[in-house]
Amino acid sequence: MELISCENLVVKYGEKVAVDGVSFKIYPKDYIVILGENGSGKSTLLRGMLGLKRPASGGVIFNFKRNEVGYMPQKTALKKGFPASVQEVVLSGFVNGMGFSPFFRPWHFNRLQEVLKLLKIENLKTMYFKNLSKGQQQKVFLARAIIAAKRVLFLDEPCAGVDPMFAEHFYVVMKMLNEKQNIAIVMVSHDIKSAIFCAKKILHINKKLLFFGEVAAYLKSNVSKAFLKEK
Repeated sequence: MELISCENLVVKYGEKVAVDGVSFKIYPKDYIVILGENGSGKSTLLRGMLGLKRPASGGVIFNFKRNEVGYMPQKTALKKGFPASVQEVVLSGFVNGMGFSPFFRPWHFNRLQEVLKLLKIENLKTMYFKNLSKGQQQKVFLARAIIAAKRVLFLDEPCAGVDPMFAEHFYVVMKMLNEKQNIAIVMVSHDIKSAIFCAKKILHINKKLLFFGEVAAYLKSNVSKAFLKEK
C-alpha cells in the first residue's frame, strides 16, 4: 500500500499556477529524486504535499500520521542570535511526535547521538548554533529532519552550501536510511549525476508532470535526453 498519494495537485501563487495537476504515489522504501528547471515547481510541490502551501485543487492523502515525516526546506533559518545549542536544535525534530509529553527520554538522546555520529557532526553537539558556518548549519538542519522522519524524509536541495566531501557522504547516509531503516526519500536536487545514481525513481516536472518512473526508463526518455543535454 502507498504511503502517500498525490492526486491532481494544483498549487498557485495568486493567479499564477506553480504546480499543475500533478499525480503520483510514494511507496515504502521509495527513493525519489525530483528534477526540473529553475522555477518549474519542485519546491512548491513539496510544500503543497506537506500542507505548507494550500492547494488550489486536488489533494494529498497520507496513510500514516503526518508527524512521522521529516522535512528540510531549501531555506531554513532560525532567528538571528537564537541562543540554542546544536543538541537543542536537533532534538526539536522530535517535538511533533511527542504528543503531550514535555520531556525527552533516554532513547531520544540515544537517537540524537546516533544521527550526529551518522552525519559526522558529533563535535558540534555543544556548540551554539548561531556560531556555526552556513555549511555546518545545513548539516544540523539535515540532522533535525532525519530525527523527525519515521516514514518519509522530504529534502529540498539538502547539499546546498556543504563541502563536496560531505555531499558524497550524504548520499551514503541516504542509501542507508532508505535500505536499512526503511525510510522513503523524496528529494529535490540540482546535483543531477549523483541524484540519478542514487535514486530508484525520477519525478520530472515543469509545472505539469513530465515523467515519473524508474531511473532506467527515465534515462531512455525524451524528457531526460532534452534535460541532460542542457546540463
